[in-house]
Amino acid sequence: MLAAIIPHLWLFAAAAAVTYLADTFLHRRGSYLVNRLAKVRAGLSIRFLIRQMLLVLLVARSGLGEDRIFYVTVVAVLVFYGLQAPHGAIVTLLRLRRRLPVVTRNIDLGALRIPDAPPPWLLNRSAEKMLHLDVFAMVGVLITLQTRDNLYGFAGLGLSLLLAVGYIAALLPYLRPSRLVPSADKVLKAVDGWLADYRPTVMLYFSGSKESAYQVNMWLETMDQIEGRPLIVLRERVIAQQLAPTAVPVLCVPGGVHLMNLDLSTVRVALYAANVGKNIHMLRVPTMRHVFIGHGDSDKLASVNPFSKAYDEVWTAGRAGRDRYALADVGVRDEDIVEVGRPQLAPIEAASGTTRNPVPTVLYAPTWEGWDDNPGNTSLLLAGENIVKKLLTAEPPVRVLYKPHPFTGTRSAKAKAVHERIVALVEKAAAERVTDARWAEQRAALRDGQGAARVELARIEARLSTLSGVADASRDEAEESRDAKADPARQAELTRLRDEWNSAYWRSFGWWEHRVITGAEPRLYDCFNESDAMVSDISSVVSDFIASGKPYAVSDSAALGPEEFKRQNTAVRAAVILSNSARELDQLLAAVADPSADPLAAGRRELKRYLLGPDEPSSIEQFNAAAHALAARAQARNVAVEQRLGAPEEAAAPDDSAPESTDLDSPVRG
Repeated sequence: MLAAIIPHLWLFAAAAAVTYLADTFLHRRGSYLVNRLAKVRAGLSIRFLIRQMLLVLLVARSGLGEDRIFYVTVVAVLVFYGLQAPHGAIVTLLRLRRRLPVVTRNIDLGALRIPDAPPPWLLNRSAEKMLHLDVFAMVGVLITLQTRDNLYGFAGLGLSLLLAVGYIAALLPYLRPSRLVPSADKVLKAVDGWLADYRPTVMLYFSGSKESAYQVNMWLETMDQIEGRPLIVLRERVIAQQLAPTAVPVLCVPGGVHLMNLDLSTVRVALYAANVGKNIHMLRVPTMRHVFIGHGDSDKLASVNPFSKAYDEVWTAGRAGRDRYALADVGVRDEDIVEVGRPQLAPIEAASGTTRNPVPTVLYAPTWEGWDDNPGNTSLLLAGENIVKKLLTAEPPVRVLYKPHPFTGTRSAKAKAVHERIVALVEKAAAERVTDARWAEQRAALRDGQGAARVELARIEARLSTLSGVADASRDEAEESRDAKADPARQAELTRLRDEWNSAYWRSFGWWEHRVITGAEPRLYDCFNESDAMVSDISSVVSDFIASGKPYAVSDSAALGPEEFKRQNTAVRAAVILSNSARELDQLLAAVADPSADPLAAGRRELKRYLLGPDEPSSIEQFNAAAHALAARAQARNVAVEQRLGAPEEAAAPDDSAPESTDLDSPVRG
């Protein structure tokens, strides 16, 4: 504005260039500032319009207010701005008409004949692309002001308008009915047809925020192994986007009305991994039995949520879960609790009695800060830095793996700040170890192998990207649902590649080098297998780690004292209890250095059975047995209801023609 009023051509050109670049940068970064500007009525289109109006002001202040270029610029700017309306309308309509009422994976929607999506360059960041076409008009008019030759301005203005009209014209063919997806009714009818053919018998139901996707992902392998015809039902599109690869059919139904109208009458057992409000949309269905399986087993209050009594059964890992509900007295009856072990723990390797590498590895895996400010939620706030500093300076040395909870820092700015300081501590210590003379000989010996491992990682990641479908950004949600069909061979290759990736990852750096692990890979259980001991908080991570039989320490962040802490939390009975100073870490490190002198080893074996159940039969066998038993109860209820409704006067008499099968593979419609 200042440059336009003065007027100063070169200052205006420089300022305009800065605003163009700043806008592009902020949008590419997904900056929060962009959202705030829109909230205060300074959105994207307004910012461009202001810049264009300032260009008109500059033309007038430069002495060309009565010249033809002035009037042409005004008209062109208004026409260009007017073209934003049809462009925005077409883009919005295309996105709405390409949006299915459901998102599917491993479900055949071939009968719907879903067409390909428009090229991504037409729809991705379309408003920015359309508005940035005014740069030609801006440059042309500025050259005219410098040379006083109107031809440049006319050419620039005309080119901007021509390109804007061309952009709209390029979108129009995709509005044809043949290029749009079928109506919601047709899609839902096709899904019901698939359900009628597939006849699912056991279902995993999940709803949650994008940060909670790990809670459903941890059950995917179990669902793949469960007997019967499994189905995964999700409620949020963002969860469908973050779901890990699986061969199990996946049906994401965001709309509650759509879900209630789907024919799920063949499902006999519904499994719930989280207590959330949308569970009521499925709990209302009487033809299936409902089971809370949770997303972990710990002594946290969340593990004995009173809402659990809404389910027909609650499945726990071992006896500890049953006792936990009895002590909490929240209305869950003992006869409704079934111990099924933890099928997910099968990949965890048992302790071998020796350290995995010459330098022991200690995993620090704190949980997040929780929904309140209870100091017992996490060790991060009061003890985290002390724990990490003591491990990093331990003698004899240990390697530190830091893997925080995915929710860390999402609620508490203080927890986020501590997490960032811990990351800085570990990364600084890791950088120092790269040049540490103590491992110079090993570093030289492993250099070639590490290089080969990094090459292998790149190869595996490229193949995983191809198999996971993330390499093709041109596919929209409708195309993904159309093309994502079950492929057992592909799933087997994905499993093999993930195992190979994990092996190559640990070989890509020295066994003495510290590491910060914040992503989904390597997985938590892979970190368990790589570690010789762990430090954590009261969470399911502790219960899971106990499956390894390795030494562990748990932080008493609320300063209850060792005896009271053990009384309140079953999972720490065989742990080294840490105060916030972390001075007790020496006991853990001593047990790692000399397993034969570990005083808590016998206690860990006993605790493992109490928390996680017996090793035989296997957990997946226990899980399947529980599912079959519950399916039988659902079957019996449905048959009885059919008898009562069909012949009320003979309700008490048995129906010899009623199907007797209670197998998960042979559901009876109820």
